[in-house]
Amino acid sequence: MDRRGFLKFAAGGTVGLVASPIIWNTLYDAVYWTQNWGWIPRLKKGESQYVPTVSKLCPSGTGFLVRTVGGVPVRTIGDRNNPVTHGAMTALAAAEAELRVSPARLKTPLRRSPDGAYVAISWAEAEKLLKEKTQQAGSSVAAVSGDPTSSINEVISAMLNQLGSSDFYFMPDDEQPAAAAWEAMGGQGRLGYDMEGSDCILAVGAPVLESWGVVAANRSLFNRTHPVDGEATQKLIYAGAVQNNTAAGSDLWLPMKSGTDMALLLGIAHLVIKAGKNGFAAGLGNFADFAAAYTPEKVSGITGVPVERLEAAAKALVSAKKPLVIAGSSLGSGGSAGPVMAAIAINMLLGSVNREGGLLDLPYPVSVVAHATDYRETMRKRFVDYTQAVAAGKAKAPALLFVYAANPVYSLPADSGVKETIKKSGYSVAVASFMSETCEECDLVLPAALGMEAFDDVQTPYGSGRVTYALARPVAKPFADARSAGELFIALAQELKLELGVKDMPELLYKHAYALGAPFRAMMDEGAVHTAKVTLPASPLFYNWEAMRAAASARGAEGDLQVAPVVVLAMGTPQTAIPPFATKVVTDYQLKGRYSVAQMNGATAAKLKVNAGDLVRLVAGNNVEITVVAAIFEGILPDTVSLVAGLGHTAFDEFSKGKGSNVLALTSVCREPGTGLPVWGLAGVKAARA
Repeated sequence: MDRRGFLKFAAGGTVGLVASPIIWNTLYDAVYWTQNWGWIPRLKKGESQYVPTVSKLCPSGTGFLVRTVGGVPVRTIGDRNNPVTHGAMTALAAAEAELRVSPARLKTPLRRSPDGAYVAISWAEAEKLLKEKTQQAGSSVAAVSGDPTSSINEVISAMLNQLGSSDFYFMPDDEQPAAAAWEAMGGQGRLGYDMEGSDCILAVGAPVLESWGVVAANRSLFNRTHPVDGEATQKLIYAGAVQNNTAAGSDLWLPMKSGTDMALLLGIAHLVIKAGKNGFAAGLGNFADFAAAYTPEKVSGITGVPVERLEAAAKALVSAKKPLVIAGSSLGSGGSAGPVMAAIAINMLLGSVNREGGLLDLPYPVSVVAHATDYRETMRKRFVDYTQAVAAGKAKAPALLFVYAANPVYSLPADSGVKETIKKSGYSVAVASFMSETCEECDLVLPAALGMEAFDDVQTPYGSGRVTYALARPVAKPFADARSAGELFIALAQELKLELGVKDMPELLYKHAYALGAPFRAMMDEGAVHTAKVTLPASPLFYNWEAMRAAASARGAEGDLQVAPVVVLAMGTPQTAIPPFATKVVTDYQLKGRYSVAQMNGATAAKLKVNAGDLVRLVAGNNVEITVVAAIFEGILPDTVSLVAGLGHTAFDEFSKGKGSNVLALTSVCREPGTGLPVWGLAGVKAARA
């Protein structure tokens, strides 16, 4: 066959092949079978329902609707009927359905073997081991909880109290220094903020639209008071070192150097008093004398805020009918009580205490479990005081340590003593939903069901302006072999013959609803949320002069540059890490390759002789060194670098591991003058081109 004959033969064969039905049937069968291989994920078929519940992963307890298909959660969306959040969502709450099946979810109990590796065990083995270790520990038991809004805390503390231990703690958060400040200033209950009733809010160091307080509710309020096509009905003023989302959305931004919150608040107090707001409560006369030294010019030199902006902020507060001043920390933990005391004093001057639109004295949650430690007492205790004492040998390490819904190994500074406490403890148990850095340090890891998989509750998150109560109801079966943490601790207490007064989580939730006068049946059946305004106490507050003056003497962080951390809920929390669903919103201004991004303005970059994209070494006072990528952003003060929190994980999954650096590694624990509180909200660093 010559070349021409071959081509004719090939062409004829091709035509015949195309014309034959055999090849098409074969292709059809191949497509059909490849699409039916067992490992290919399929959408669940069934009835689509929308079930109202509340998030237990979002720190502010966002209310949402869970869309289920055939009983399987596939999506979470805002619940417009929720009286707290009004349909607003946070990125973390929006990712909760995806987080339910995250690769980092714990699937079965894990016990550490003698060689250090984890071995999967059954729940029967885990419960037997848990009972034996608790009985052996006697009164030498300690526990820390990362979820202060849950009634499960009452079960844990009641169990410890009956065993003879008072070592039950909350993880550090923004409420602890605020509670110390409120009590020092004469507050009787919890510090509440009626943001919804205010017409002018000054938030100092508290990113209310990003991570502070009840974030979803704050965002909903901002949208309602700042319509796109109309005049704003509420003025928002924000003071912070970075033009974050709160600063960008505010009506007035006060670009304040990190760590100068106290000076700025004293400067505002000076201007408020000068404007005639001098209806002093007991002890505030000394405060006026103290604030007199903080002239606008002096405060501008300390904080970097222009005089005209300070005066504009003070004028807005004085002219408002219902002004409110809030002080908080950008990290959400490790903050000082001093700025909160100064903010309370300004609210007192403005007549904004125990009044609509101001600071409110809210009641503490009532304990309904027998022998439980009440919320106020737990809030007064400092977990870092305990862990540092154990690490230094000044306190005995517990024979048994429980870590519930918390990741202190990641979320606390290295010198907090947490790792040392876990290592020194006779036996450590982590009850968690995801494999975290803390889980990897513990002897026994128990998989906990998420909020949409078990009964739980959310009691008045910090930052609220009224009493709220919501139930987390199971809308799906627990993932793999996860179990309700509440039922686990109740069962353990029952095995130990301890008295709780409740037999299971539904009964515990019912007792709380009854104590609040909340409609339990509607909450269980329809996802109703209980809200209540409270009768405000008439007792006047007073001014704690000595604590205020001492706190004002605190020194700032040492270093050529100040670190301004930014918390974004899209980065998750220390307990969840970065949600798989949220990776699409991580920008090049937060993470570049495997490096965290350090944003700085042009003047700072010129001083360091670096350009955008250059690698920079940051060395903290604790000798911790991290390498970051420089980015230029003029919305940051000079001599300041901004780093996003939530990166630098060594655990969880491929979405979080090995990405960037943990900004908390740059911080160290120190003590606030006057209050003695452990604080770590500030970090100074030296920087050089890598």
